[in-house]
Amino acid sequence: MAAEASQILRGVTEPSPGSLPPAVEGLPRGEVPDGVAQDGAGTRQDEEAAAGEEAASTAATVEAAEEVREAPPDDVTALCRDMFTKMSAYLHGELAATCGDYRLLEQLNRLTARSYGEMGEQARSVHGRLSTLTQQYAALQQCLSQVDSVELQVSLLEQAAYRLDAHSKRLEAKFKKLEKR
Repeated sequence: MAAEASQILRGVTEPSPGSLPPAVEGLPRGEVPDGVAQDGAGTRQDEEAAAGEEAASTAATVEAAEEVREAPPDDVTALCRDMFTKMSAYLHGELAATCGDYRLLEQLNRLTARSYGEMGEQARSVHGRLSTLTQQYAALQQCLSQVDSVELQVSLLEQAAYRLDAHSKRLEAKFKKLEKR
């Protein structure tokens, strides 16, 4: 445990935010704020070189440091595995249901396309028959007008026959009346 703690502490060489005075907080490493006296132990270039070396050694120790992990309790591990197993089963079920829905839609689309194809064939057939009937009607139109004319004449002839019959019955009645006298 002490070795792990020392590895972690070796990786921490930078001051934490807020631990420096406010005048120094925002400055790049190695710069001295205005109004702060230097102790004369080194020049500014020496400080920058030392800062670069310190950053390189810090990066090396950070790479070498390993994260300390404690093994989770067995019941948490078992619960996590159970959760992932159940979530996997749930997602597989959802995907299977979605695939089933898509298969059903595909079948419905095929049936609909087939039905529309049959309706199209029927519509073409009806259109062909209608065209034929229209042509036949146009050809028979003259004959039909003649039939209408004949029917009108027959109707007039029938009326004339009824009038003639009525007149002949009156004449017959008069003739019988004259005979009896």
